[in-house]
Amino acid sequence: MISFKQLTYALAAAETLHFKKAAEKCNISQSALSTALNQLEEQLGVQIFERDNKKVLVTPIGQEVLDRAQQIVLQVSALEGLSENLLDPLSFPLSVGVIPTIAPYLLPKMFPLLHDEFPGAELRIVEEQSHVLVDMVRRGELDTAILALPYPHDGLLSLEFWQEDFYWVTLKDDKYSGLKEITSDELTHSNLMLLKEGHCLKDHILDACKLTEQAANHGFGATSLNTLVQMVMGRLGTTLIPEMAMEQLISQNKELKAVHLNEKGPHRKIAFLIRPNFTRLNSVDALKAICQKALDD
Repeated sequence: MISFKQLTYALAAAETLHFKKAAEKCNISQSALSTALNQLEEQLGVQIFERDNKKVLVTPIGQEVLDRAQQIVLQVSALEGLSENLLDPLSFPLSVGVIPTIAPYLLPKMFPLLHDEFPGAELRIVEEQSHVLVDMVRRGELDTAILALPYPHDGLLSLEFWQEDFYWVTLKDDKYSGLKEITSDELTHSNLMLLKEGHCLKDHILDACKLTEQAANHGFGATSLNTLVQMVMGRLGTTLIPEMAMEQLISQNKELKAVHLNEKGPHRKIAFLIRPNFTRLNSVDALKAICQKALDD
């Protein structure tokens, strides 16, 4: 008879494509994992994995098995969580993904409020780019994730809690620094620097400003807003940051000026993503309210 453990082992092997790493992830020996997967393939009468001494590959029929296994694992998790939803919010640990252009600016404000209102709450935070977090939520590796929208999240529900605009950051001696608002046309003359490919903030900025890829300086490959601001300080160009980052990155720096982007907004929306059958909605709702309060203060 197929066991739940066999399915979780198979999913771990598919994720890592490495039996030793999959065994470590499942906290079992490699031989125990190999035995369980061999038995699973014998019981199903199909080969799920191609393996040799160097690599592990998923067969086409194996992918279909894994897709169904993933749904079973998620359904079992939902079943186990039914009783949790009847208890107080955040009574159980919650795993939360956060993208890098939100985490440093939201979490320091959120955690003090969380500890005040839910002193026993336990969060496991994972900071990753949007595409990674969406996949982790879909696979059940995360309970929820905080993302900036719009971003593709087919099959998941979004719970919006914040909207914000972008601000152009430059040195105070820049010829445009005296403006109260700046348009995308004016930005084309400002040596604009954005985050490297893969960060959704870059796409949101290009979309809000109706700019092309060629309009931004890609030579630096910055991976954080803090790095971009330091590059502005070094007179390498200008950048755009979201409103929530203003206090931390700009407010205490007398050499910089932030000018509101005068393009149709909101320029991005912040939301929790969850699976449609996620049973601990009361915990996400409680955390959503805390995040909203943190950003409103």
